[in-house]
Amino acid sequence: MTISAKHIPHLLFLLFLSLALFAACGRPDGEDIGEEQSDREVDEFIEHPGNPLAGSGQASPVDVFPFYHGSLGMRYAGLDILIDPYDGAERYERFSAPDLVLITHTHPDHMDTKTLSGLDLSKATLVAPQAVMNGLSGLKFAEREMLANGDTLDYKGNLILAVPAYNVPPTNGHPKGQFNGYVLELGKERVYVSGDTGPAPELKELRNIDMAFVSMNEPYTMSIDSAASLVTAIRPKLVRPYHYRNKDGSFADLKEFRRLVQEDAPGVRVLIEDWYVEPDEKESK
Repeated sequence: MTISAKHIPHLLFLLFLSLALFAACGRPDGEDIGEEQSDREVDEFIEHPGNPLAGSGQASPVDVFPFYHGSLGMRYAGLDILIDPYDGAERYERFSAPDLVLITHTHPDHMDTKTLSGLDLSKATLVAPQAVMNGLSGLKFAEREMLANGDTLDYKGNLILAVPAYNVPPTNGHPKGQFNGYVLELGKERVYVSGDTGPAPELKELRNIDMAFVSMNEPYTMSIDSAASLVTAIRPKLVRPYHYRNKDGSFADLKEFRRLVQEDAPGVRVLIEDWYVEPDEKESK
């Protein structure tokens, strides 16, 4: 068969289109990355900080650093995130120049101006309720984003949701509407950080939480019973109890908390960790 010159451009177009479709079919869709991955491989990725697959849709690419009491850090896709840094900047050497700082409320074990002053905040965005913004007016952050309960923020493609944090029944310590907990959506991972709160009815509506940090210290936040009830309602995949030192210096019974959760929500894993290790003790381990 003879091909005339006028048909050549059309044939070339069809050839290029076929090649493009073939190449597209040969690539995994971004949503499917890691779908066929074994549990062993996923665990290995989670265990190593600085996961090179962070942000690619890989399972659980969020590295968590429990620091002290109610303070934690997260490292995700090149971002260093600090939440309520407290008790000395020397604790946060690995996060000394954070990209994002979230503060839940104004109490000094959460809004610690001395610790914050010891960090390099030149590139940090502060996310906090208005009361915290007022209390930290003397510190210079690169940016400030005020969030009230129910507000959301798109931070570099990651969603931050401010959720209620208040005492139930009401007290003057944590009044309704003034302070925040946070839900962070980092890639495919949804992380809930309670801050200081009671089992507020609004919190029981949270869904699809992969990891939850839940406070439980009497009389300031929740008892282990009320914390277990909240966790049972939310049903996160993993709960990591924190902020569990009571007013008298004792610690909440975390093993009993785990038993209560497993009794009513057996699919929820409970990870018990020591949040009260001194910096020199960590170095010796």
